[in-house]
Amino acid sequence: MSDSVIPSHNKKVFSNPADLVPVLEEHRKAGRKVVFANGCFEILHVGHLRYLFAAKALGDILVVAINTDASVKRIKPDRNPVNPDYERMEIISAIEAVDYVVPLEDNHPGPLCALLKPDIHTKGTDYADRLEQMPEYPIVKAYGGEVVTVGDAKDHSTTEILSKLKQ
Repeated sequence: MSDSVIPSHNKKVFSNPADLVPVLEEHRKAGRKVVFANGCFEILHVGHLRYLFAAKALGDILVVAINTDASVKRIKPDRNPVNPDYERMEIISAIEAVDYVVPLEDNHPGPLCALLKPDIHTKGTDYADRLEQMPEYPIVKAYGGEVVTVGDAKDHSTTEILSKLKQ
């Protein structure tokens, strides 16, 4: 991801997640609850919006981690990202429920959770039966955080949209 392509006026996007740490500390000092969500968000659809608004409803500050192009290619080797990471970050930052956006360089959000220490880490409902198997689960639990599922049933997906477009 290139810092130079994130518009300088966009104060919601932190290309270096460590720069967000003191901002979140200030929110916590003010008594605000920090919620964390993550995903590729390759093609924005209603399932994404429902997930993000449901995540925001659990607290005061919503931080969203967007998989970088490199991490998308690693976790979904069968396809290249439709839109570049910096554009996906800018799009997600424009959503009212989202307070901050950071890149997700790793294959899972565990290292970001360890750094940002959200009070609540959210996953989509498709993870409901396997939350404890998620690599980030023990990390979040270790610092006293909570891992919960939010959003509606997984009736929408980028994979499905891409498949329809190919037909």
